[in-house]
Amino acid sequence: MKERRSVLLGNEAIALGIVEAGCDVATAYPGTPSSEILPSVARWADELKTSTVVEWGANEKVALETALGATYAGKRACAVMKQVGLNVAADPFMSAAHFEMEGGMVVVVSDDPGCHASQDDQDSRYFALFAKIPCFDPASAAEAREMVIEAFELSERHKVMTMLRPAVRIDHCRQDIEIRGVAHHSAPADFKVAPVGHKVILPGRLRNFVIRHNERFEAIRKEFETKYDRFNYELSASGAARLGIIASGVSFSIVKDLIDSWGRDDIDLLKIGTPVPLPLKMAESFIERHERVLVLEETFPVIEMQINDKSRILGRWNDFVPKDWELLPEVIEEVLLKALGGKPVEKKDGSLQKARETADLKVRKPLLCAGCSHRPAYFSLRKALPNVIIASDIGCYGLAVQQRGVDSIICMGASITVASGLYDAYKSDGEEITRPIVATLGDSTFFHNGMTGLATAVYNRHAFVLAILDNRITAMTGGQDNPSTGGKLREGDIGVEVDLEGAVRGCGVKYIKVLEPYDISGNQETIREAWEHAKTNSEPAVLIFRHPCVTMLKARPEKRPVQVFAEQCVGCRLCIDCFNCPGLVWDEKTGKAGIDGRFCIDCGVCTEICPKGAIQRIGEAK
Repeated sequence: MKERRSVLLGNEAIALGIVEAGCDVATAYPGTPSSEILPSVARWADELKTSTVVEWGANEKVALETALGATYAGKRACAVMKQVGLNVAADPFMSAAHFEMEGGMVVVVSDDPGCHASQDDQDSRYFALFAKIPCFDPASAAEAREMVIEAFELSERHKVMTMLRPAVRIDHCRQDIEIRGVAHHSAPADFKVAPVGHKVILPGRLRNFVIRHNERFEAIRKEFETKYDRFNYELSASGAARLGIIASGVSFSIVKDLIDSWGRDDIDLLKIGTPVPLPLKMAESFIERHERVLVLEETFPVIEMQINDKSRILGRWNDFVPKDWELLPEVIEEVLLKALGGKPVEKKDGSLQKARETADLKVRKPLLCAGCSHRPAYFSLRKALPNVIIASDIGCYGLAVQQRGVDSIICMGASITVASGLYDAYKSDGEEITRPIVATLGDSTFFHNGMTGLATAVYNRHAFVLAILDNRITAMTGGQDNPSTGGKLREGDIGVEVDLEGAVRGCGVKYIKVLEPYDISGNQETIREAWEHAKTNSEPAVLIFRHPCVTMLKARPEKRPVQVFAEQCVGCRLCIDCFNCPGLVWDEKTGKAGIDGRFCIDCGVCTEICPKGAIQRIGEAK
């Protein structure tokens, strides 16, 4: 077979490894930086002509449990998510860690050091340590692909769930990768009942499970000491070493590049690709041979905490390595120079920095896209209910905080339950609730983790308005399908579109109205009516603001170009501060609003927001 190579995104390389390893069932819930993995699994499965089942789960817990079910029948399976999604899947994750797997099981968890697209910077290697399952920490896209294959083999050898933990700079790097083809084919599905109860974890059986699980964890540690020299190895100095470095993940790649570029031959480098369980003898032997050992890993000190004697360690435990944010190349460079007793790196005044200063560029905060239907929905809510409290959620609509549209965000689905808590707080005063309460979340998020909160609110008679912002796609993570869209990933697969209104009714809601979010003035009465219904009947009322995502090319609005008439603009900044469309700009010199044709998509919605009528459709000036 002729050798094939391709420059792949890290996530594409991981997906290639999943398909080449003979994975039979692949599931996921999208979340940056992991979002490209499952669509790439579908693409590789089509290209390599495998029968891999590829499915989005409504949330990460659903995805993981579906994959686990496939392993019960002896099939190889994987579940993909980001680090925050692992919190959602933590219940089955911690329980399944004790199982003796029938088929190989790999959980791919993409971490986001630096919080580029996340509400926390947790280190999923801690979850692996917590659950006592093996974890692979890749240093490159190519290694991530190889680790997926090894993770399946290890899983089946020890009948244990395994984890691959790429961080954001592995997910989104690019590397030249060889495409080899499928190397493993599973036997036909076969669910074996005997021995009775071996797939059942109950308190009475747990003692034996725990003992075997602990023994298995230590057996894997021994394997990591001797059989994984592709991922755990030492690069020795040519002479006497001034410093020893233990590095894992992308930190290894960065520090190796620095050492090579400096031409240093007096540093010993120990690469650890399997930080959980740490090959402790290998690490301790390395430490014994050096007076000082620098430990570099992202994000938390997972390797450090497994080392018993830290007296020679330079790391996070003694503040030698910064505790916060990513270990970027410039951060590692500074730490390494400090460890070597060298001079700090001189900050060069590069041409890019000069260009920025010359252009006098302003930092622009992230905001909703021009024409986004979420923007007028939030504006309508604030206009109809001026004193409203809006509990929002994780998704595009969270960016409405820039238009003063959002008062709280915790995690997916929490908008509904926070609204319930706010209702209970005011109810505890024993007086009639007069301040409006609104929860907002998207269609995908409603199916992800909103339905249980809504059913609970109906059950407990919590009075608030739930606004479901239905843009017919999972937009924030790149435009994936979900139960409300019915789309599937593989060629020829056909899904079913789940009725959103029917799901809401199934939770017990009586008041449901569907609105066009662009119609700001026409929605005012309905919004106030919904709140009155909720307050009067002590139950949630649901408004569905439905308009397809413009960015995802699901719909093109009618072209309605607008202009700002400066003589009518009084400089109140309502359009800038409370509508916050990138198509609207502020002129500091004149103190007037204007239209930026680079971003405006001519949706014409902003004609309804100016209290003085200064924004008008072209050709309809009054």
